[in-house]
Amino acid sequence: KNFFLTRDQTVERKIREALLAFRLEATFSKDKILELYMNQIFLGSGNYGVAAAALNYFGKSVHELSISEAAYLAALPKAPSNYHPINHREAALGRRNYVIDRMLENGYISREDAQVARAEPLVATFRQLSPNAYAAGFFAEEVRREIVDRYGNKKLLEGGLSVRSPLDPRMQVLARKSLSDGLVRYDEARGWRGAQDRIPPTGDWGIPLAEVQGLTDVAPWRLAVILDVTNTEARIGLQPTRLSGGQVDRKRETGIIPPEGVRWTNRPLARVFNPGDVVYVEPIAGQAGRYRLRQVPEISGALVAMDPHTGRVKAMVGGFSFDKSEFNRATQALRQVGSSFKPFVYATALDNGYTPSSIILDEPIELDQGNGEIWRPENYDGKPTGPRTLRYGVEQSKNLMTVRLARDLGMPLVA
Repeated sequence: KNFFLTRDQTVERKIREALLAFRLEATFSKDKILELYMNQIFLGSGNYGVAAAALNYFGKSVHELSISEAAYLAALPKAPSNYHPINHREAALGRRNYVIDRMLENGYISREDAQVARAEPLVATFRQLSPNAYAAGFFAEEVRREIVDRYGNKKLLEGGLSVRSPLDPRMQVLARKSLSDGLVRYDEARGWRGAQDRIPPTGDWGIPLAEVQGLTDVAPWRLAVILDVTNTEARIGLQPTRLSGGQVDRKRETGIIPPEGVRWTNRPLARVFNPGDVVYVEPIAGQAGRYRLRQVPEISGALVAMDPHTGRVKAMVGGFSFDKSEFNRATQALRQVGSSFKPFVYATALDNGYTPSSIILDEPIELDQGNGEIWRPENYDGKPTGPRTLRYGVEQSKNLMTVRLARDLGMPLVA
């Protein structure tokens, strides 16, 4: 059913299921059928198959599991949500111990092994290896798109592929921070645009604040509501976390935005905020409970770090926030070539008799387009400078020198 059919509760589906069961029995051994099932079954917390569950619950490969850990995974198929290792700990322990007893009764483990396994605590160490953990949402999505292009979506989702990439996690985090810091600096220089949202600042502000959708990949930024504001400080309530099952954490955190936290707005606190404003804040280093105002930049950008010898992409950031926009400005933006074309002209010249000290005229030039129109290119600053070296032309990105050089070489050679 998991492989080929739907969950429709109909007689037709049951008949199809029976026919498939006969064909599977005729084609595969019992062990093979069990293997297929164990690689497909849902085991809670987003895990499909025992290998994924072993990694994400215990940080281990299947062959490294202890008896108690293997028994816990074997307990999950019945009702994964009922045996969550944290939210339903007692039920999870009881079901795990039941499986251990069955292993003992069926002769798979000794009585001593069973006693040790039952006494072992249930410690789930969930792996934090989502793309957000390494600020790698754009990178992971680019890998996904490439796999789909090569093998198709079905192979990606169901083919059991193992994918390795050249991502350097440390470099990726630095690339993300470098780009976002620059975008924030540029954006803040253009002023404060106002609050993200508004909620009632009275009563239990935590519930409505938890409903406000924020970006999940901009940590340590957090959403906060302005509770009250004076000329000397703004008191804020920080967005509470959501627990499993959708419940909002009852814990309420508050903090302060001091005047230096809004200095970049060039306004006093009372003119920046109103009670009920929902804004992004960032902790001020070394000042517990004090925060700086932030705003999501309107401008975005991209950064790619590659190994020039191998072509391996070590880091890629396609925008300020993957959560806000999955459009990858590093790979999907179609921008004009602009001056990035010039090095190819100069490289062609160096391959064909020119040297860095060769003299080229930086003077006006007219070119007949062949349709009666005359093209008169200009330098960016509009000023010709006379005879100059090839080195000067590429360093200063001179349009007139580049056009004259390309004409002398011939565009077929450059192309």
